[in-house]
Amino acid sequence: MKIKSQDVILSNVSPDTVYDFLSKPVNIEFLLPKSQISDWKYSETDCSFKVLNGVITISLIANGGEKASVLHYKSGEKSPFPFNLSIHMEKIADDTKGFLEFDGEVNMFLKMMVEKPLTNLFNDMAQELKNHFSA
Repeated sequence: MKIKSQDVILSNVSPDTVYDFLSKPVNIEFLLPKSQISDWKYSETDCSFKVLNGVITISLIANGGEKASVLHYKSGEKSPFPFNLSIHMEKIADDTKGFLEFDGEVNMFLKMMVEKPLTNLFNDMAQELKNHFSA
């Protein structure tokens, strides 16, 4: 299952700045809609949290990337299925255009249950990224 968030424009922010910020798992918390997550935990290399009213634990492990272009996270052992989450960044004049891309190995039954909530989560995360750099 693949999900792409909406594109966001981060005004007067370089892709390097976005990459450096998001490459630290502790900063992923700033992207998460507070009303939709619980049990936030992090270390220098990973983070985890519960979504869907505490039903699913998402575990993210920093997995490198290409500076100022794309940052990768992969699923950790607590996640219900294997997936990759990529954060794409593109320089446009003095701004950065970005989006999140999810690629998960989900069976058809589970896809029907999680596709819409995950799409909403990633769109919310993209918007929170924009909000964070607008503040």
